[in-house]
Amino acid sequence: MTQLGLPDTIQACLFDLDGVVTKTALVHAAAWKETFDPFLRDYDGAQGRPFDAVADYDEYVDGRPRADGVRAFLASRGIQLPEGTPEDPPDARTVHGVGNRKNLLLLEKIRTGGVEAYAGTLRYLEAVRAEGLRTAIVSSSANCRDVLRAVGAEHFFDVRIDGVVAAERHLPGKPHPDTFLAAARDLGVEPSHAAVFEDALVGMDAGRAGGFGYVVGVDRVGQADALYAHGASIVVQDLAELGGKQ
Repeated sequence: MTQLGLPDTIQACLFDLDGVVTKTALVHAAAWKETFDPFLRDYDGAQGRPFDAVADYDEYVDGRPRADGVRAFLASRGIQLPEGTPEDPPDARTVHGVGNRKNLLLLEKIRTGGVEAYAGTLRYLEAVRAEGLRTAIVSSSANCRDVLRAVGAEHFFDVRIDGVVAAERHLPGKPHPDTFLAAARDLGVEPSHAAVFEDALVGMDAGRAGGFGYVVGVDRVGQADALYAHGASIVVQDLAELGGKQ
């Protein structure tokens, strides 16, 4: 293992954004809850149960592209909506309308509350760059670039594969490995020589499915066992635990 806590064969590091680089996972969870709860009031019994910002978030929406998260959560309640289009207004009762409502709430929370990065991750990124490893940010968020700029972290990454790039290239989101594989390709590195850093269970699935050389699970919410079960090579609460101090 290197001083970065990685196998000697690793040449590149692929980082998720929310929950790994920035403290936006809780903001996303709150925006989803504010989106789903009024919608669910139209349903009775188990279907209308409020959105759980921990359990439902982790299981159905964390790490997934926005529309996929809407579909997965509503399917868990036995609810189906028309797809609609990405241009649907945020009050439309369609998959894209619900997703657009969530995005409006998210952007408002980011504007009013600001965005903060994990200090341990920034220090680790500095160490990774100092060692000459290539880096990519891999996120389902269409707001990835704005968030990175808000925390002054855009310069840490050679490649960005986010919701915008994925849509342009028609890449399916996590748990499919395609976005991570695209990042490795853009960096000119084989997946077996790249490490994935993720906090979401679907991110673990993507790392395992893509045949990556090392998958680091970042446990911010006490789900270490689940991260291991979904394919983590190691689980840490903060990337500072891996080493790489400068």
